[in-house]
Order: sequence, then C-alpha cells, then structure tokens
Amino acid sequence: MKLKITSLALILIVAISSAFAPAFKATSYKVDLTKSTIGWAGKKIGGGHNGSIALKSGILLVDGKTLTGGNFVIDMTTIKDVEASAKLEGHLKAEDFFGVDKFPTSTFVIKKVTAATAGKVNITGDLTIKGITNPVSFPADFQVSADGSTVAAKANIVVDRTKYGIKFRSKSIFPDVGDKLIEDNFELAIELLAKK
Repeated sequence: MKLKITSLALILIVAISSAFAPAFKATSYKVDLTKSTIGWAGKKIGGGHNGSIALKSGILLVDGKTLTGGNFVIDMTTIKDVEASAKLEGHLKAEDFFGVDKFPTSTFVIKKVTAATAGKVNITGDLTIKGITNPVSFPADFQVSADGSTVAAKANIVVDRTKYGIKFRSKSIFPDVGDKLIEDNFELAIELLAKK
C-alpha cells in the first residue's frame, strides 16, 4: 500500500511539474535588409525580363538549428528592372500588374516547415499579393551559423500570377493573345540573412 501511495505521489509531482513548465519559445532572428535580396524573373515569347524588389521587414523563428516559422514583407513600390527601363517599371507598378498605389506591400507567412536533407527544408506558407492570399510550397536551403548568431535561407519560388488577379496578356485567360503572351508563372529568387 505504501508503495502505491509513493508511486501515486511521484506521478502527481511529475504531472504538476509538467503543467507549470515554461513553454519553449523560438528564437527570433531579424532579417538584415541590407544583406538580403529578392530577385524576380518573368518570361514571354522571345525573351523575358528580370530585376529586383526590396524587403521591408522580416523575421525567422528558429528552434536550435530548426526553422519553425517566420514572415517577411516585400516593398512592391521598389520593383526595379535590371535594364532600368522606366517604362517597364511603371507598367509593373500599374494596376495591370501589381497595383502598388493600392497594394504597396506583399507578404509571406511561413505555416509549416519539414526537414528534407541536411541543410534543406520544405516550406509551406501563405503568399499575399494585391490583397489575395494563396498557399505556396517550395524547397529551401537553411543554415544556422556555428555560433548561432545568424541564420540564412535561400529559395526560388514559382508564382502563378493569375491566382493574384494579374491577368495581363495571360494565355490561360486570353487564348487569342498570340505572340504577345506573357507566361503566367514568374519566379522569385529569395536570399535572407537574419540576426538575433
């Protein structure tokens, strides 16, 4: 009987201790805007265009060496063409494309991260462009520095612009657009460096 009471007391102490144990809080790393980049690339018949967009803010949440969450905000008003075409930049900022007067930012929020291989993860999250949110998934490289002071993430994301209401010269929307079509998919090449 004494053994049963002792066992019961031990179980009760463990249960109470577990209930009041502090919940783990992931370490937050702030994205360094001066050392992080976003490149974009779009294709059309006979060529394409590419350039850059600046980040406005971002954080990555890390548990030890594991990416667990985070988000970043893209400043859509900073869209640049690599050839510095003011005409193209103006068109990309117009309502036909990203409508930056009404939608100056786009966001990505990480919802799920699963391990792939060493240094690689699969990320699923919500991408919001022009006020429209869709889930996207992609593989990414992810590294934590030896001293744990910085983390780096790198990924290429393929985005179907028509899911965000960007239909200009889309063959899937306008089948008679002919050789003036612009591919529905564009790519974002993202490189993030974040610090504690």
